[in-house]
Amino acid sequence: MDSDLLQVRHIVQEAIGTLSVSRDGAQICETLRTIKSYLGGTENPPSIKEKEEFTRNHFTTFLQCLISNLSLDWLEQFQSDEDKELWDCFFLEGPADQTFMVLLDTIISTAPSFRLNKVVDVLEQFLQRAGLSALMWEVCKQQTQAGPSVLQEAILNKVACLPDHLGNKLQGENRPVFFPQNYFPLLGVEMVQVLERISDSLRGGLDCSISFVSQVLGKVCMHGRQKEILNVLVSHLTDRTQSDCIWQRICWRLVESVPDRWVEPVVCGFVQAAAGPAVLSRLLGNLVVKSKKAQFVMTQKMLLLQYSYPTMVLQNLLGYLALDNMRRLLLIKVLKELLETWGSSTAVKHSPVEQQLYISKAILICLSHLKEAEILNDRQELLTVMMEGMKCHLDSNLPQIRHMGMVVAECVSARVMPEGPALKFQYEEDDEIRDLKTLLIQRPEQIPDSDSQSIGNSRPAMTPGTVLKPSVKPQPSASEGLDQEDDSELDSDDDLVPYDMSEDKELKKTKAPTYIRDCVEILTGPEDPDKYEATMSTLETLIRRNVAAAREVSVELAKVLLHLDEKSYIEGFVGLRQGALVAIAVTDPTPVAQFLTSEFYSLNYSLRQRMDILDVLARAAQELSQPFSPKAKQLPSLKQPSIQILSSNSSSPDWQKVVDERIRSKTRRFAKGQSQAKPPSAPNRFGPVAGHFFFPLLRNFDRPLTTFDLLGDDHLVLARLTHTLAILMYFAVNTVVASAMGKALLEFVWTLRFHADTYVRQGLLSSVSSTLLSVPAECLLEDMTEELLETQAWLADVAEKDPDGDCRSLALQNLLLMENLKKKTLET
Repeated sequence: MDSDLLQVRHIVQEAIGTLSVSRDGAQICETLRTIKSYLGGTENPPSIKEKEEFTRNHFTTFLQCLISNLSLDWLEQFQSDEDKELWDCFFLEGPADQTFMVLLDTIISTAPSFRLNKVVDVLEQFLQRAGLSALMWEVCKQQTQAGPSVLQEAILNKVACLPDHLGNKLQGENRPVFFPQNYFPLLGVEMVQVLERISDSLRGGLDCSISFVSQVLGKVCMHGRQKEILNVLVSHLTDRTQSDCIWQRICWRLVESVPDRWVEPVVCGFVQAAAGPAVLSRLLGNLVVKSKKAQFVMTQKMLLLQYSYPTMVLQNLLGYLALDNMRRLLLIKVLKELLETWGSSTAVKHSPVEQQLYISKAILICLSHLKEAEILNDRQELLTVMMEGMKCHLDSNLPQIRHMGMVVAECVSARVMPEGPALKFQYEEDDEIRDLKTLLIQRPEQIPDSDSQSIGNSRPAMTPGTVLKPSVKPQPSASEGLDQEDDSELDSDDDLVPYDMSEDKELKKTKAPTYIRDCVEILTGPEDPDKYEATMSTLETLIRRNVAAAREVSVELAKVLLHLDEKSYIEGFVGLRQGALVAIAVTDPTPVAQFLTSEFYSLNYSLRQRMDILDVLARAAQELSQPFSPKAKQLPSLKQPSIQILSSNSSSPDWQKVVDERIRSKTRRFAKGQSQAKPPSAPNRFGPVAGHFFFPLLRNFDRPLTTFDLLGDDHLVLARLTHTLAILMYFAVNTVVASAMGKALLEFVWTLRFHADTYVRQGLLSSVSSTLLSVPAECLLEDMTEELLETQAWLADVAEKDPDGDCRSLALQNLLLMENLKKKTLET
C-alpha cells in the first residue's frame, strides 16, 4: 500500500483516539481542522489520492466517532461559535451519501437524548442545504463507474421512507420539514437540480447515469406519494422540455429507466399531473410503444380496470395516443376493447354505473381522435359490437344505463356509418348526457399535426388559446336583408302594446258529463275525441265527490280505465287515467285491489299495463295511509305535498326520502332547539285493506306465463314489483297485518337475494328497510329471529361486495337499523 495512504489511515486513527479521550477544547478543534483538510478548502490541501482514501474508506468511521462522542459536556469545550460549527461542517460538506446514511441510522437507533436532538438538527440542515440533490448526484456518478450496490439500495430505501422513519421516531416532536407534504415536494425540487447537473454533463460530452433518480421516483410513487412529488417535478419538466431536445431525452430516459415493478404508479401520476395531451407527449415520448408494462397500464388498466380518474385524465391519455403515428395504431385497438367491454351483457349487469360511465366517456374520446380512414377497415366489427352493446343497455332497468347506451350508440353509428341513416333515440338531455356529447369535440391542443412523424421533429402543437378567425367577412343573408327593408317600412300602429291573452282558455265545445255512469258509457262507446277529453278531465273529480255512485261501478270503471288506449290528442292523458284509477281504488279499495292484483298475473296484458297496476296500488296505499278529514276532501285541483312513488325515469324513487326521514327519527341524536309539533293522529285507512293489496302480488311471481315471466326476461316488471311491495310494507306501519306482511316479504327477499339485476336488488333492499321500519321491534326479534339473522348476513355481504354503490349504501343503512332495533330492545 502507498505510504501516503498509510499516513491517512494513521492520522484518522490518531484523531479518533484523541476525540474519544480528550476534554481539551483547543486540542479537539485542532484535530478536527486536521481532518477537515481532507474535505478541501485549506491552504495546503492533501493530494487527490489522499482525499479519495479518506472519503472512500475512513469518512463514515470518522462521522460515527463524532456522533458517539457527542454530548452536552463535550460540545461545551468549544470556545466560539466558529469552533462549534466545525463539528457540523463534516456532515454538511462531506460526501452526502455517507453522511445521510450515518445520520439516519443514528436517529433510528438512538433513544431520546441530547445526541438525538443534535443529529436531527443536522439532518434538517442537510435537507435545507440541498443535501438530497448532492446525495443523488453522488450515487449517479458511482453508477457510471459500476452497477448498483447494496449501499445504493439502502440509500434508496432511506430516501423514499425518510418521513416514515422520522415520524415513527419523533412522533409528536417531529419537525415540519420531515412531514410528507413538505418532504416530497422538496425531494422533487432536488431531483430537478440533479437533472440539471446531468443536462450540463451531457452538453459537456460526459456520460452520466440517470437510473438512481428513476429508482427514487419509482419508489416514492409506489409508496403512494406520486401526487406530492410529481406536482413539482412535472411542472419543472414541462417548462424545460418545451424547447430543449436534450431535456426531452432526459425526461424520456427518466421514465423509461423506472423498474417495471414501479412503472404503474409513475405512469399514472404523469398522466394525472400533465397539463394536457401535448405536454404528456413531450414528457413520455413513445414510452407506451417501448415498454410493454407501460402499454398494459395505459391501454388496459387505466381504461378497463380502473374508473376513478376524472375526465381530464382520459383526455390526456387518449390524446397522448393520438399525437403520434406510432401510437395511433394503439388507438383503434383501445376502441375495440372498450366497445367489447361496453357491449358485454355481464359487464352491464354486474359492473358499477360509475365504471360504465367511465368506459362510455373513453369510447367517445377515442371516436373524437380517429379518422374515417382509420375506422373503415374495422367498420363491420365495430357495428356488430355496437349493436350487441346497445341491446344490453336498452334491456337495463336503470334509466342512466339506458341513456348512456343510447348516446354511445348514436355517436358510434354516426362515426362508423356517416353516410347511412342517423340512429336517433328519444331521451331527455341532462348534464351528464350533454357532457358525454361534448367529448366528441376535440380541443385544439389535441388535434395531431398531420406532418409529424415523431415528437423529436414535430412542430409545436396548437395551444388552447389559439383562435381560428375567418378570412372572409360574412355577408347578410337575403332573408336578413329583406327583414331590414321591411323594418324600415313598418307602420306606426305596430308600436301599440298587444293585449295579454296568456290567461285565456279555449272554450269547450262539449259539456263535461255529470254522472259517473255517463263517463263509463262514453269511454266504452264509439270514440268521440271531444267527449273523451271532457270525460277524462272531470272523471277523478266526479269519483271523489260521488263516493256512493263510484262504489257501484268501481270494478267496471277500473277495468275500462286499465284497458283504455292512450289518446294522444288528450293533454296529460297518462296522468288523468292514473289519477282516476287511484281515485277509484281509494274510494272502494277492497274490490278494486282484488281486481287489480288478480289481473296483474293474468294473460293478455302488456308490460306497461302491469306496471300501471303496480303504480296505482302504490299511490292508493300512500293516500289511504295519510290522515283523512271529511271537511277537507282532497281534490285534484288542490296542490298538496305528495310522494313520487315510482317513476320510469328514476331508479331511486322519491319515497325513499320519506324512509330516510323515518330512519332519522328512529336514530338517537342530541336535541337542538325546539322540537317540531307532531302531526294530528288519525286511523290508518290502509290497515284494514293492506292484505288485499299485498299478498296477492306475492302469490304467483315464480310461475311463468306464456307471455309473462318475472324471473326471466321481464325483470323490469320484477324490479317494479319489489319496489311496490316495499312501498306497501312501508305504508302498513302500525297495522295489525304488518307482522304477517313483514314475514312474507323477508321470505320473498331471501328467494331473490342473488338476482343479477341492480334495480331488482335495490328494490329488495328497500323492502328490508320498509320491514324494519314498519314491523314492531318486538315482533321482529321474537317471531322473525331466524329470518333476521339470515338477512343480516346477506346485508353484510352486499355492503362489502355489491358492485352498485346504491345497493351498498342501502345495505349499510339496513344494518344500522338492525343495530338500533337491538339497542332499543335491550334498553326496554
